Amino acid sequence: MKFKTLAAFVGPSIFMMLLFIAAPLLSVFIQSFQETITIQEQIEVETCTPGFVTQTCTTEIKTVPVLDDNGKTITETRWVGLQSYQNVLQMDKFWEAVGNGSWNDIMQIDFWKALRFTLSFTLLTLPLVIGVGLLIALTVNNAARSIRGPVIFVSLLPFIITPVIGSLSIYWLFVGDGILTSMMERWTGTNISMFAQAWTIEVLMYFYRVWHVAPFAFVIFYAGLQTVNMDTLESAVIDGASRWERLRHVIIPHLMPLIVFIALIHLMDCYRVFEEIVGFRSQAHVISLQWLTYDFMTPDDAGNRAISRASASAMLTMIGIVFLLILPLRRTWRDHKGSAH
Repeated sequence: MKFKTLAAFVGPSIFMMLLFIAAPLLSVFIQSFQETITIQEQIEVETCTPGFVTQTCTTEIKTVPVLDDNGKTITETRWVGLQSYQNVLQMDKFWEAVGNGSWNDIMQIDFWKALRFTLSFTLLTLPLVIGVGLLIALTVNNAARSIRGPVIFVSLLPFIITPVIGSLSIYWLFVGDGILTSMMERWTGTNISMFAQAWTIEVLMYFYRVWHVAPFAFVIFYAGLQTVNMDTLESAVIDGASRWERLRHVIIPHLMPLIVFIALIHLMDCYRVFEEIVGFRSQAHVISLQWLTYDFMTPDDAGNRAISRASASAMLTMIGIVFLLILPLRRTWRDHKGSAH
């Protein structure tokens, strides 16, 4: 009886949770196939300027939005199919640039420019985050107990800082006459502008992401190191295994599920990179897919927002995340099946 009561409660709860998650996604998906436009009309506008004897008047045709009885702009939503995706991807320009063999022309298309940086940022920082996090965990694990607490506290500070604040801190160290820029100019005797070209901005973004996220990997790895079988390690030492061989054949295989977990979290987090674009003010040189979606949602001079293209960009971003997660999820599934057997 109690089981039936619990099932009757859990069933609707799970349904409501799935509905709560799926409703916004479904809304964005539908909006990517629709376009909301402002109803406009052409009117004659007469402009008169004072003259010496008579006024000088000119008449011109202007396009203005149609207003309802309350003075609000009248809009119309229509079904456009895949047009929004075509507007975002701009495949005609893309294939033309590919045919010409021009990488620069491809990078002039906002979506492909954003995709290039997003993939580079995600895939290049992944091994760095895992490697630096594991290195810190091994160092702290082998350190004297009396200093572990302070070292752990200091190591976690970058992860505690809000992403936008952290990126702004790095930005002000290097921008203009920042402290580090001034020091480098004094050492080299040349003027240095770290934000005048794209590659230096990207390097700073990579550095910031590793500095900010590596402490998270460190905490996970440090917890995993506490569960390593000491008998296995002692047997490896007796057999003459070096420190590197013990790391490679004992510690890393033991930490592999945690490595996959960190990779999953990092891929999902990095693929939606946005704070770095804002913090480093890199829109003129470097943009990401999330920033592109935000840019579509920003009203133009007339107050219009490209909601349909923003929705299409968001859906393409989600599809990209799914493709990135396939490999680690497959490994997790294989490990789960193997442990079940």
